[in-house]
This record gives sequence, structure tokens and C-alpha cells, in this order.
Amino acid sequence: MPVLDDRSWLLLHEIRLRGVLAIDDETLVRPLLEAGLVARAHRGVRVTIEGRDANAVWARLAPGSEEETTVRRAYDAFLGLNRELIRICHDWQQQPGDWKVVDRLTTLHERAAPILTRVTRAHLRFETYRPRLRTALSRVDEGEQEWFTSPRCDSYHTVWMQLHEDVLLALGVERSSEEGAMP
Repeated sequence: MPVLDDRSWLLLHEIRLRGVLAIDDETLVRPLLEAGLVARAHRGVRVTIEGRDANAVWARLAPGSEEETTVRRAYDAFLGLNRELIRICHDWQQQPGDWKVVDRLTTLHERAAPILTRVTRAHLRFETYRPRLRTALSRVDEGEQEWFTSPRCDSYHTVWMQLHEDVLLALGVERSSEEGAMP
């Protein structure tokens, strides 16, 4: 494992979850570039294979720990909500601007709150998801339709998928092993 400070590990983690990240502060990204964990990309930096591997080790909660047990229970509850969110997003794409679909998203958001609280208590790296989801939902409520599913902003769907990937990394679970996963 490379020797990095907490800020660098968190930045690597964010780059992994986002795919590509534009970073203006060269001093922040330099340790990751020098370690070969990220590489320059057209719109910023992206994680390398070595970076993915190092991040997977860093992101994994200690097996058998209280934190892992808490996140595993939250994950089990999350899966049902995840299937529901997929249906809601599909319906939104079929009927953009339909307030009944927004109401369903709002209800799902409220039901997800206890899960987000649990994972945040287990590990502080999860603390950004709840406010980011709340912001996206608020933007949708204000009529900014792209904040529902667009990959070009921190839309509800985008943030939810990052949360999903983060939980999988914390538990050492491959997405392909989830029930109903695409082959």
C-alpha cells in the first residue's frame, strides 16, 4: 500500500467513485500522480488500475468489525430501495417532469434516511451522501429536471450510484454478485 495522508486517500476515493475529476489544485493531486494511482485525463484525472487496487484495500472495512456489520445491515436494506430507485428513474426518463414520479422519489429519499444515518455512523466517509442527495432532490423540486438522473451533475441518481459503489467497496462485494445483476 502506498503511504498517503488521509486527504490523499479521500481524494483518490472520490476520483474512483466519480470516474474523472477536474482538480485545480496541483498540490492536492501530485502525491497521487507520483504514486501512479491516478493519471491525467481529458477533463481532469482518472484512477489507474493500481489506484483502483489500492483504493479497494483502503476502502474495505475490517472484516468482522462492528463497522462492517453496521454497513452490511444497511446494505441489505439498501438493496430493496435501490431496485425501487431504478424503477423510479426509468419512469422519470419515460415521463420527465411528472410530479407523481418526483413524489415517489421524495418518499424513497425519506425511507433511505435511516440507512444513510447508519452508514455515516459506521464511517465518516459516508457523511457527504445525505446532504448531496438532499441537494439533488431540492433542485428537482425547484424544477431543475437534470438533477434527477443526469450524469453531468450530482443528480440524485449519480450520487445514489456513488453511494452504492462506496458501500460495495466497504464490504468487499462485487456488483456482479448482487441479485439481479447484469452479467
